Order: sequence, then C-alpha cells, then structure tokens
Amino acid sequence: MASQTRSRTGAIPYTAQQSRWKPVWTALRRDKFLYLLIAPGVLFFLIFKFIPMWGIVIAFQDYSPYMGVMESPWVGFDHFIRFFSNQDFQPLFRNTMAISLLNLIFFFPSPILLSLMLNELRSEVYKKWIQSIVYMPHFLSWVIIAGITFLLLSQSSGVINQLLEHMGYAKYDFLTNANVFWGLLTVQNIWKETGWGTIIFLAAIAGVDPQLYEAAKMDGAGRFRQAWHVTLPAIRSVIIVLFILRLGHMMDVGFEQVFLMMNGAVSNVADVFETYVYRLGIQQGQFSFSTAVGLFKSVVGLILVIAANKVAKRFGEEGCIDRRCTFGICESG
Repeated sequence: MASQTRSRTGAIPYTAQQSRWKPVWTALRRDKFLYLLIAPGVLFFLIFKFIPMWGIVIAFQDYSPYMGVMESPWVGFDHFIRFFSNQDFQPLFRNTMAISLLNLIFFFPSPILLSLMLNELRSEVYKKWIQSIVYMPHFLSWVIIAGITFLLLSQSSGVINQLLEHMGYAKYDFLTNANVFWGLLTVQNIWKETGWGTIIFLAAIAGVDPQLYEAAKMDGAGRFRQAWHVTLPAIRSVIIVLFILRLGHMMDVGFEQVFLMMNGAVSNVADVFETYVYRLGIQQGQFSFSTAVGLFKSVVGLILVIAANKVAKRFGEEGCIDRRCTFGICESG
C-alpha cells in the first residue's frame, strides 16, 4: 500500500528505482575491465578539463589574488563590455580568423591528400619509409621549427635568400613582411603536422572493402576515379568528424608558433587572442579580463561545433543515410 501511495502522489517507488538502475549495474559488472581501461582518460578530463572550469567565475569579478575568488567583488559583464568596445578587438578577431581560415582551407585537406597518395604506393617498404619521414616534423618543438625558419628565410644570411642572390635576384624579406606572415604560418603548419594527421585517415582507408576497388576496376575506373568515388566516400564520416572538431579550435591558432614568429614589423597582423591574453593576463596581471577573453573564445568554439554538427546531420539526412554509396551512386542497403 505504501508503494502504491507513493506512486499516486507522483513519487517513484523504490522498486522502480532499483529496476531502472539494474541494467546499469549489470553492464558495469559485465564490462568492468573495459570501464577500468577508460578510467585514466576519464580522470584526466575530470581533473584537468572539467574541475578547472569553475575558475571562469573570475571573468565576472574584479579578481585579486590576495582576496581570492570568494572575496573578490562581482562586476558582471564589465570585462566583456570593455573587451568588445576596445579598439584591439577588431584586429585581434581579424588576425585570429584569417589564420584559422587559411589553416582550414589549406592545412586541413593536406593530410587527406597525402593519405590518398600514400595509399597508392605499392611497395610496403617504401611506404613505411615515407610515412616515417613525414611523421618526424610533428615531434619537433615550435622553437626548433622557428629556428629552422630563420635559418632558411633570414634576409641577411638565410639559405633561400643566398640562393636568390646567387641566381641574380634581389633578396626577399620573408620574416618582417606583413603580407606573407599568415601564409608563412600556414606553410609551417602544413610541413609540421600533415604527416601526423595522415594516421587517422590511413587507418580509415585501411578499412575500405577491397571488393569496392575490384568492382571499380571492372567498371573501368582508373586510380583517380577509384580514389574519388570509392576511397573518399568511404572515409567521409571520418572527414566530417575531424572537420567538426577542427571548427571547435577555430579561435586557437597556436600561441607558441605565433609568439616565436612575431616581431615588431608584423605585430599588426600577428597579434591574436592567445598573445593578447598572455600580454594582459601573465605580464600585466589582469586575470579577470584575460579570463573573459578566453571565455569568449570558448563560447565561439562551442557555437561553431554545434552549428557544424547540425549541418552535418542535416547533410546526412538529405544525402546517403542508411544507404550505400558506391561510385557516386546511392543504393538501398
């Protein structure tokens, strides 16, 4: 009678709560080793990603390290208003978005193209050597990359300018030319990270059904048409997922790279949100204001991820969802 009374009043009976959690505990006992395997990753994100998020409250305070978070006065959206009305906002937003768009247009497709080319190599030994070589730049720090760039492009003693001078051409100012700074950063990213980015795409390509390639050969498709009509559609879901994740980092252009390559001659096109936060937050101690800038970046990234995810779902619903796409033709399957 007591359990029936609680049900009539809207409360969930204890037996119903037990039955609701029973499948969860059963799954935990059955797959306990799998959950134990993912425990370190979960703890990492909890400790270093989720728990520190409470610190964003200082974006709405006039934070003082001596007073602490609990005692610092609240100022609401004053820091955001100051940031959006600041004359630095427009160039910062322009520089950050320009560098990110260049990386999205030129760097993001580079691992896909390189993966397709590596997939066409028939010699496994040669293929592994090429993979090892293109992976190596990923393990170099940006300090080394910047040093190599200076050695190659320095106007006074750079290798490239010496070759130009030897060939009878005038030396070109690469490092202090604002017109080529964004392109220089993009080329550095492509050289450093393209090889490492092929790992995921090569793994996805390895899972493509070989029978699809055989069917394409029987239909007279060459290597290019096989890559276009078989390989790319097969890894489309991987490309979309990585594209969505990349959009989440549109406001992150890499502090180390920009900071090391920045100089006074290119500061008007090199100053981005990361360097701005470093300058105001670390060097000048404006913790609340720099936190507000970082929160703005995070919100923009979240909006881009949600929007891209919705577009991807809409594209999947209108395209080949629950169907098999082969050679550009969608079939029921």
